[in-house]
Amino acid sequence: MRSGTAEEHQHRGADLGLPASGPGSVASVRSRVVAFVLDVLSGIALGGGIVAVFLGDVTELERGLVHNAAFATQVVVLQALTGQSLGMRLVGIRVLRPASRDDVPGLLPAAVRTALLMLLVPALVYDRAGRGLHDRAAGTVIVRA
Repeated sequence: MRSGTAEEHQHRGADLGLPASGPGSVASVRSRVVAFVLDVLSGIALGGGIVAVFLGDVTELERGLVHNAAFATQVVVLQALTGQSLGMRLVGIRVLRPASRDDVPGLLPAAVRTALLMLLVPALVYDRAGRGLHDRAAGTVIVRA
């Protein structure tokens, strides 16, 4: 019977210097999915408002583009400025850059992770620390607030 190495018994995020539990620990997949769904719904609502008030009669493609743009804009701006999108705030998680210990990722990392997140696949493939490919590319991690 194999006892395993110390590395196998480390908690998620240990290699990033994050605590095992509590604030600052790696957020669960469930909380990240719920935050994403809430962000998508807020993007749909915001995009719907923009279409109704400013654009009027549009095609389904145009409507979809407005919804996606509203989602991406609100997520990038809020994460860059506060470290949390609307969904993240409601769920109690935030994004940070562990290498610099910045509470907010800034504009470029927020834009990179959101652009890749919109492809969905990078978010579904994650590493031992619980970071999706989009977070690895942006140098970010989602933690409990």
